[in-house]
Amino acid sequence: MGISSGQSFHARHRHGAGGGDDRAQTPAFHAAQRNGLCLIGLCAVLLSAAPLAAQDIRIASFHADLTRDGPGLLLRDLTSGKDAQLAAVRAVIAATQPDVLVLTGMDWDYDAHALSALNQGLAAPFPFQFTARPNSGWATDLDLDGDGRRGGAGDAQGFGRFAGQGGVAVLSRLPILEDGFRDFSGFLWRDLPGSLIGGAALSPGAQAVQRLSSTVHWDLPVQMPNGAPLHLWIFAATPPVFDGPEDRNGRRNHDEAAFWLRYLEGALPDKPADAPFVLLGDANLDPLDGDGRPEALRALLAHPALQDPAPRSAGGVAAAGQGGDNATHRGDPALDTADWPDAPGPGNLRVDYVLPAATLTVTGAGVYWPAPETPGAAEAAAAARHHLVWADISLQ
Repeated sequence: MGISSGQSFHARHRHGAGGGDDRAQTPAFHAAQRNGLCLIGLCAVLLSAAPLAAQDIRIASFHADLTRDGPGLLLRDLTSGKDAQLAAVRAVIAATQPDVLVLTGMDWDYDAHALSALNQGLAAPFPFQFTARPNSGWATDLDLDGDGRRGGAGDAQGFGRFAGQGGVAVLSRLPILEDGFRDFSGFLWRDLPGSLIGGAALSPGAQAVQRLSSTVHWDLPVQMPNGAPLHLWIFAATPPVFDGPEDRNGRRNHDEAAFWLRYLEGALPDKPADAPFVLLGDANLDPLDGDGRPEALRALLAHPALQDPAPRSAGGVAAAGQGGDNATHRGDPALDTADWPDAPGPGNLRVDYVLPAATLTVTGAGVYWPAPETPGAAEAAAAARHHLVWADISLQ
């Protein structure tokens, strides 16, 4: 269950842009190990005591580049107090004030020391936190990338130079209901109905062990102030590049999004709960521009069970004037979430998403990418190439 660190929660009313296998071996971190137990029942009473009228919950996803070149280095930088990029990440979080924040691209460690250090260094630490071991850097004994050698970063279940490089974490002001957590990260790629693994040039041995998730696929419920669960469907997909003509990464990226289509359809062994949900994370794919196979992503964006609040920013519009590949893009630059090189490309793309269920009422959404020379612009640029994406959900 989610554990309290004594920080208070209240949902704020906000509108507008300002504002498979080895599952049992995947350790989820319980903040109780350090912060003391807060019983869920008591939390529910305290939270439900707050007035629910005119309140929103802000759900956000942020690929914050919280990764380093070796294990323990992120923790070193977090505790040094001298890392300008980490200070910028914290400033972005403070400026956007999410109630639930999914962090992709964050190095994992077994006892979540780095996550705790990040959280405690925030201006307003979150009372609940969660992480679990990702597939990135999870070593295999096979030559998965076909380079004739074993033991490289490309031979892990998901690309990673060490176990947990570029994993996923959650910070929340809502209690995290870990008893309802479902970890699909061990789901085998070949077991996805309609998967594209057949053309990925994987050996039979590789197909027998290759997991679909390059990082994670999670269904993690949190408890809303009214006591009801809200499920977070979280993923972080592989970039659809850095491979050969077999397009292994492009195929896998497609299927990492397609997993949620199958989950919605009830076509997987585990069925989704009959409860509201938000699908969010880093798809590493734009529906219109850049490399990749966007069919599954487009199907998600158009799915009747989901809604796309189309979060926008002034900074994305301004950055489109940089030229290069941006001049050839078809998508609305206001929707872009990542600022990548414009020459030789791929330019700025929309790759990060917060997609609430169609049954939820969305009152606002945005990308935290302030226009140049406006408050927050310098911090947003220094924090990461990706920009935080958020959506506000009404509790009425």
